[in-house]
Amino acid sequence: MAFRSGTDARAPDAACEALSLDIVATPQGVRAALARAAGMLSRADLCPTVQGCIELVLAEALNNVVEHAYSTSEGGRIAVRLDPRGETMLLELRDNGRPMPDLTLPEGQLRPLVGSGDLPEGGFGWYLIRRLAVRVTYRREAGTNVLQIEMPLGRQSKGI
Repeated sequence: MAFRSGTDARAPDAACEALSLDIVATPQGVRAALARAAGMLSRADLCPTVQGCIELVLAEALNNVVEHAYSTSEGGRIAVRLDPRGETMLLELRDNGRPMPDLTLPEGQLRPLVGSGDLPEGGFGWYLIRRLAVRVTYRREAGTNVLQIEMPLGRQSKGI
């Protein structure tokens, strides 16, 4: 799975170079990728809140790939790229697992809570991703899932 540089890509900030990882689609692989990403983001000297939001969104996206795209297969791989682009950080994940249902991103709507003991298992990840990102896109090309999440690095953050 190779990354193609888009024609609209701006040069990475000198303090923060792009990071590309090829990880095994397991919880251990996700943890290792998150540790590497955290190191890269720390070197970028980002606001701790911005760094935390990027790490949270990346963790949610990677865990979704492991849990849903590769839930019935072993040995899957995920190509991960973090690419600073001016005021945003592009997170791109590519995998050859199962496609999203109907080739469509989940809406990311919160489910209503009925009572204090009725917290649903899951269902918050896509809400967080959509709420914290500037833009989220998904496509399937030649048997590969391509998820792109554009995260704000500064003033354009929407917050939770």
